[in-house]
Amino acid sequence: MSKSLRAFLQLQRHPNLSLQRHWNIVQLGLLLLPFSAFLGGVMMLVPSVVIWQQEYKTLIRQPLNWGFLTLAIWLLITSCFALNRYNAFLGLFNFLPFFFVFTAFSNLIQTPCQLRRIAWILVITSLPVSLIGFAQLYLQWGGHPSLLWGLIEWTIEPSGNPPGRMASVFTYATVLASYSVIVFVLGLGLWIEEGRRNPKYFLSAIVLLDAVALILTNSRNAWAIAILSCLAFALYQGWRRMAAGVGAIAGIILGAAFAPPPFQDGFRAVVPEFFWARLNDQMFRDRPVAQLRSTQWNFAWSLTQERPITGWGLRNFTQLYEAKTQYWLGHPHNLFLMMSAETGLPAALMLYGLVGWVMVQGAIMFRNWQGDDRLIFFTFLVAFIACTLFSLFDVTLFDARINTMAWVLLASICGIVYRSQGVMDEWRM
Repeated sequence: MSKSLRAFLQLQRHPNLSLQRHWNIVQLGLLLLPFSAFLGGVMMLVPSVVIWQQEYKTLIRQPLNWGFLTLAIWLLITSCFALNRYNAFLGLFNFLPFFFVFTAFSNLIQTPCQLRRIAWILVITSLPVSLIGFAQLYLQWGGHPSLLWGLIEWTIEPSGNPPGRMASVFTYATVLASYSVIVFVLGLGLWIEEGRRNPKYFLSAIVLLDAVALILTNSRNAWAIAILSCLAFALYQGWRRMAAGVGAIAGIILGAAFAPPPFQDGFRAVVPEFFWARLNDQMFRDRPVAQLRSTQWNFAWSLTQERPITGWGLRNFTQLYEAKTQYWLGHPHNLFLMMSAETGLPAALMLYGLVGWVMVQGAIMFRNWQGDDRLIFFTFLVAFIACTLFSLFDVTLFDARINTMAWVLLASICGIVYRSQGVMDEWRM
């Protein structure tokens, strides 16, 4: 058993003893989060409330927090002008609690050791998630298991949802794909870091299982992001041959999917149809026009143009799209377009601007960072960028577990930036 794995079995100490209890609860919450949105969410929200009570004077001095407060107020205002106000106010729960958790966690998470701890928890808990997925696909295991008096409840469809695509405990394959991307990137970063010190057989097995699970979700979005993430780590490590290999593999797969005949025949001789037919949509040739992303995006943008300031209200896209196309669709498969259509361009730009500010500060800090902890910070940057890229082609924030993970990643980056700049101590004075 590696030293890192032994450390995982113990609750980690927090550098600020006044925050130790909250950090303990958060660690347990992260452990339960993939299996229960309720238990994991409560263990994220309760410490956030107490941290706000305890660190109120510090938190209100942070300009970024005022930005999120402004955004929250604006979302409340746009909900008042929504086509369906009930749906709009219900949709606020996908944003406001997570703004609150983010602002608290950016104060709670302060050290690279905490980043490493978060990564280990999420990666190790991905093992049972993947195993349940394999049982779902290959053993036809499913049903509605209930644990801990109903506090943990899953809906698992035998053979996957949609059929043939792994979904595991996340109900739908796309949501599992988003989760798998996050844990795969975190696992890859830990795998590289562990390889510098000792053998990593257990971690290697988990990363491999997560990669296979990611493939079996049959998500083109997840496949592309996983390849880009591998390329990013290869370039970071200076593994030029591996980077070239990853690029070559990607090129061969793309050639099998999109190269004109007769060139495609050579590529398809080595690339399984499972990949190229999914990429060029030949696997689903009879998809209705209303199901195409281009149709959804055009409609969402037309809604934005009609109401560019306030939008039509959160969770109102579905109603409008069904009225237009007679086809039910939960979202337009692009977070920015969903936000601009439902809450207006100011809200969409404000959200992306606030998140972008954190990432820019993180990138600046990463560029100037020296030392061994640089890799784990890079891993978190890549993991959150992966979440952002995923949101360009799908929207998974409706699953509270995925939404929480994304905000925890961003808060972790923000917390390290605050600590490195020394602004936390200034705000406490």
